[in-house]
Amino acid sequence: MLWGYANGIFPMADSADDAILHWLDPLRRGIMPIGGVHASGSMRRHLRRSDWQVTLNRRFGDVVRACAARSETWINAELHHVYDDLHRLGHAHSIEVLDGDLLVGGIFGLTIGAAFFGESMFSGRTNGSKTALIVLSAHLAACGFRLFDTQYPTPHLESLGGQTISRADYRSRLADAIQRPADITALPLPSFQAALQASTQTS
Repeated sequence: MLWGYANGIFPMADSADDAILHWLDPLRRGIMPIGGVHASGSMRRHLRRSDWQVTLNRRFGDVVRACAARSETWINAELHHVYDDLHRLGHAHSIEVLDGDLLVGGIFGLTIGAAFFGESMFSGRTNGSKTALIVLSAHLAACGFRLFDTQYPTPHLESLGGQTISRADYRSRLADAIQRPADITALPLPSFQAALQASTQTS
């Protein structure tokens, strides 16, 4: 799995019941800014008055299950097991958004060097995944990451600052990032205020 990501490919299953993993190498790749995720005025107001908490690696398995709990999913049982193994090895990480003890949003992904490979995110409540994304982007910047890979570009990610780049450009950035040191656990997660300061405002 780590070899595949380091060489620009990633696996998906066609469904949760599909036992076969397909390795993909898209012509166009999606990336997010390291710091500088777009936050709308309403999102900024939400975070300024929110009493939600954001944690790192506290409920990894719950985040993966929540990301897979949808009508169409590419996360099958084999990927669940592999992600759990990579989490134990320190290469898979989760950001959890909590309202008290309730998980209301989150993101999980893999790390190699200074590259973060975002796998999936979910919202149990409005703004749950956006909260995780804004905090994660600011945290990656503080920890020295150079690449935030989202695999495919989507309109939703583009509205938050995501970019579409060519396969060749992606592989060039990837080759540089995986050779650089970075540690997602090196610093505490930023506060909402600090994460907003690292983001850019959209109307």
